Amino acid sequence: MLLRRSSQKIDLLKKVPLFSNLSQRHLREIGKHADQVKVEAGRVLVQQGKTGWEFIFIAEGKARVEKDGKVIRQLSKGDFFGEISLIDGEPRTSSVIAETDMTLLIVHKTSFDHLLETIPGLQRKILISLCQYLRRAEKAINK
Repeated sequence: MLLRRSSQKIDLLKKVPLFSNLSQRHLREIGKHADQVKVEAGRVLVQQGKTGWEFIFIAEGKARVEKDGKVIRQLSKGDFFGEISLIDGEPRTSSVIAETDMTLLIVHKTSFDHLLETIPGLQRKILISLCQYLRRAEKAINK
């Protein structure tokens, strides 16, 4: 049963763009540190201003990102969030609310730090995703 469950996590992780090009071994390592969680529509997944302790990948479902009560982005399968608070230790920059029932993969802070240290290329991929986030935010401000 454990092998089947591990295999299912790896299948989900393969669909996350952040993990494209990672080896099977690295995907297994991430899978060991990722908890699969199902949540119902309407649940607040992270709350703006609160301390962040987890990095969250969307395996199935849709969510909205709100900043100061205003919807600023939609998230869906393959997207992730929570990395900013884990990296800088500051409170969450926005809230994320499930719009549909969802399947999430959650990596807690100590595991996140371990993965960044042990998986070659993962730090760079996260840096690139943060740059993309900043570019989207800058475009939204300059509209």
